[in-house]
Amino acid sequence: MGEKVLQIRHMRKEFGPTVALKDVDITLNRGEIRGLIGENGSGKSTIMSIASGMQPPTSGSMTYLEKPWHPANMVEAQAAGISMILQEANTIPGVTVAQNIFAGHEKEFSRMGIINMEKMYREADQLLEKFGIDRIHARDSINHYNFEDRKLIEIVRCVTDDTRILVVDETTTALSLEGREILYRLIHRMAEEDDKTIVFVSHDMDEIIEHCSVLTVLRDGEIVGELSRAEMDAPDAVQRIRYLMVGREIGEKYYREDFDSSHGEEVALELKDVPWGPIRHFNMKLHKGEILGFGGLSGCGMHEIGRIAYGIEKPEGGTVIRNGKEIRTPLSAIESGIGYISKNRDREALVLDASIEQNIVLPSLRSLEKGIVVLPGDEHRMAEKEIESFRIKCYSGRQLVNTLSGGNKQKVSFAKWSAKESEVIIMDCPTRGVDIGVKQAMYALIEQMKKDGKAVLMISEELSELVGMADEIVIMKDFEVVKTFKRAPDLKQTDIIEYMI
Repeated sequence: MGEKVLQIRHMRKEFGPTVALKDVDITLNRGEIRGLIGENGSGKSTIMSIASGMQPPTSGSMTYLEKPWHPANMVEAQAAGISMILQEANTIPGVTVAQNIFAGHEKEFSRMGIINMEKMYREADQLLEKFGIDRIHARDSINHYNFEDRKLIEIVRCVTDDTRILVVDETTTALSLEGREILYRLIHRMAEEDDKTIVFVSHDMDEIIEHCSVLTVLRDGEIVGELSRAEMDAPDAVQRIRYLMVGREIGEKYYREDFDSSHGEEVALELKDVPWGPIRHFNMKLHKGEILGFGGLSGCGMHEIGRIAYGIEKPEGGTVIRNGKEIRTPLSAIESGIGYISKNRDREALVLDASIEQNIVLPSLRSLEKGIVVLPGDEHRMAEKEIESFRIKCYSGRQLVNTLSGGNKQKVSFAKWSAKESEVIIMDCPTRGVDIGVKQAMYALIEQMKKDGKAVLMISEELSELVGMADEIVIMKDFEVVKTFKRAPDLKQTDIIEYMI
């Protein structure tokens, strides 16, 4: 590898009584793709959020390009060449794609206080074309694009000719297969051809091993191991990395081991002749005791089906039925026993400025009422049970959700429906940003839901997840169902992909 670009020494970060980083030393070199991996709350994102100016360290020092480094904010860091693509959506609503790409750089297009929008549109379109994203247009409002496309727009905004270090923080969990390929090509070109430094924060063992040149493993705020490219190629690499991450052996059982796709006859949720935008005459039946999977590429319509079923999106006709009653709003869905785990958890699944406890008990407040009062002790006991069950890393249930790691936020969004004991769960990318140990526990919970007669609608961009868990997989393309697959021991991802593309 080339010369040292960033050196971090004795870094410590505290959030109240929680110690996120204990005494971290790490050196980033020019031309490397450095993987950072660890369980939720291990500190991997915290390290780079400090280096990229999001927050200051409690103690420790940094040296960037052989000079002391203490950025005041992300704008200063990006101007100096350190850019970070965040895990959650980070675009500005209500303005154009071009305005998002050049946010903070409007002076480059301004003369005598007047912004030359035509020039901004032209340059934004050129950048989008350069990144291979010509289906997104600079003049369009950002509101026209979905979560995945907004992440691609963020990538275009973050990466400039001046970028020396690019931090990719769990970004692939928000991208479709097409978006991931765009990102993979970009990071390899930057590292191998332009001699830039990439820091790749991920829970996905396969992509880490495939794309990184060196890997750093964290556990409980400390670096516990570093693997070279040769060590990552070793036959026992996955097992070794897992052990370093969790400090114990993880059992072999991951997905379901049975191939019984039977379920109850009773329909738990039904969509009848539903049109919405480009989706026409959509029909679906989800039965008690069934795990029904939906898969496809970005923009295929599967995410919209989940939002329609929960009452977020209003269909132009047809009906959504649960227990003989029509679902028109999220409130009516909740009251009928439906829970919804949104892919966009920061905006739709969680109240970030509320505590973990408040988020967990929110859907269950009516069931906790005694007369017209909800006793704090009842709320506390309900929340503590779920915090322990999901191993949510926090110092107490009073901790604000916005201080949690992405994976721990996802546990909270899952826990509130577990506490509610919802009979139907709509899961849109349920294990996004969750570490391998918690994924294993979530899959076990989903399997138990099936055994208990609950109905699960699993929308996922992870084919391995659908093949491993679903009784039936529905593949959508261009807002239509193109193929269905029954659970079978010989079903492979390659059997499915050809119908998605």
